[in-house]
Amino acid sequence: MSVDGGYGDTGDWEGRWSHVKTFLERSGPFTHPDFEPSTELLQFLLETCKVLIIGAGGLGCELLKDLALTGFRQIDIIDMDTIDVSNLNRQFLFRSKDVGRPKAEVAADFINSRIPGCNVVPHFKKIQDFSDTFYRQFHIVVCGLDSIIARRWINGMLISLLNFEESTLDPSSIIPLIDGGTEGFKGNSRVILPGMTACIECTLELYPPQINFPMCTIASMPRLPEHCIEYARILQWPKENPFGEGIALDGDDPEHIQWVFQKSLERAAQFNITGITYRLTQGDAYIPLNNYLVFNDVDGLYTYTFEAERKENCPACSQVPQELQFSPSAKLQEIIDYLTQSASLQMKSPAITATLDGKNKTLYLQTVASIEERTRPNLSKTLKELGLANGQELAVADITTPQTVLFKLQFTS
Repeated sequence: MSVDGGYGDTGDWEGRWSHVKTFLERSGPFTHPDFEPSTELLQFLLETCKVLIIGAGGLGCELLKDLALTGFRQIDIIDMDTIDVSNLNRQFLFRSKDVGRPKAEVAADFINSRIPGCNVVPHFKKIQDFSDTFYRQFHIVVCGLDSIIARRWINGMLISLLNFEESTLDPSSIIPLIDGGTEGFKGNSRVILPGMTACIECTLELYPPQINFPMCTIASMPRLPEHCIEYARILQWPKENPFGEGIALDGDDPEHIQWVFQKSLERAAQFNITGITYRLTQGDAYIPLNNYLVFNDVDGLYTYTFEAERKENCPACSQVPQELQFSPSAKLQEIIDYLTQSASLQMKSPAITATLDGKNKTLYLQTVASIEERTRPNLSKTLKELGLANGQELAVADITTPQTVLFKLQFTS
């Protein structure tokens, strides 16, 4: 077979890239004003461009297939999960024989065997297992994640790779982040240019926070439909073992969701509570994100775009220390509560350190048992008792970011 464009012995055939060349070698009414058509762009795409896909689930399978068919040939894919039976209904790169195997490895094998010239390298690991050297090799990072924490982490990693020369951002150090998500017939996608456009942290308050209900309310005094659903999920499921001893509830299994739905209806009827729906049981009860590109195919087709604005004091990409306004008499526990409960921060287990008398001192660290026990008394001490002063810088580390976030303490009267 002849090669389209003369790009070597890669298994190409005449006309294989004709549609891609249409986009790359001519301008059009929807192209960016700075776009310069060139015959060299296809060669860059086929031979040079390295893409990292994070996630090999429902969205990840689509991303991998589409990018490989488009002509991207150097693709790495990361996923820490193995294939479950419930994945087979929509994650089309997997088959029954693959159950139990790593998603990344199976997806890579499938694409490599079906698409000539494509080389997909799988990584059955967590994104946190890789160093900045690993991420620095890619031209584009594309995410198909279902975790806000993971999104925040990779966002922070790409920001940490930026180079500045006298406060001027070096454009060559920017690795674009393309992020997307799906929920039923809804979806969204966004393009982030770290250091230039709004990042994940800039719009963190648009992500719905996880809601936890008190166990006493769930068990004894339910008032909301969500209380009934949580009762069936948390209390009835492990007690009745409807699908066998030790089988965990799988939110992707329609039979499991149907069981929880029916039990929730029964519970709601006992307390005259209305509002239980199958969609609510699935967890699809939050307000749609009013940000970036949104696609809705529930009742007809509706899509729109929204330009997220970059936050000038974003803790991830602004390089500006965040202000913490507290009274000197406030306790350290109040700062911990603020860091975890603030909609714009949403930290999980923040560790706080400060420089006191020229020495770096850990004020509180939760993740290491021995240090947590030693620093726990600090939680009940006031900021003044801890020796903190107005304008003091606090360094906060958390699992949501690979970087330490700096805060400046501002005392209030």
